[in-house]
Amino acid sequence: MFEYRHATFAEVEAIFTLINDFAAEGLMLPKSYSTLYEILPEFVVAVEVESGKVAGCGALHCTWAELAEIRSLAVSKDFQRRGIGGEIVKRLLEDGKRLGVKKFFTLTYNTPFFASVGFQIVEKETLPQKIWRECIDCPKFSKCDEIAMILQ
Repeated sequence: MFEYRHATFAEVEAIFTLINDFAAEGLMLPKSYSTLYEILPEFVVAVEVESGKVAGCGALHCTWAELAEIRSLAVSKDFQRRGIGGEIVKRLLEDGKRLGVKKFFTLTYNTPFFASVGFQIVEKETLPQKIWRECIDCPKFSKCDEIAMILQ
């Protein structure tokens, strides 16, 4: 059984490890501790009730009027294939809808998962330039291979 809730400072270490372990495999982009502390309110975590272990995480980042990104979605390999990622996305979408978000996007390598929760592949160029503000610091900026997907 899992508890889904907004992350706290107590989970930063687990979120850091989860994200950066996948980043080391080239499956997502890394995050620093300072970045995680700055964006901590954006995160939802799945915590295994019995052990207290963070099984997964994901963030909702508002980028422009009525537009938000689902990002940093990761589920521990020990807990995959249990619906955790889908439930985290569901909670992030609910948070966004409460804020008035009308369009959600993600930049991902895992298109089958995001398609399974309703996202569709789009050309990156169709997204507003405002979303690329953070990309300028990315090591893959000049050769980005992530796939853009949206949910309206």
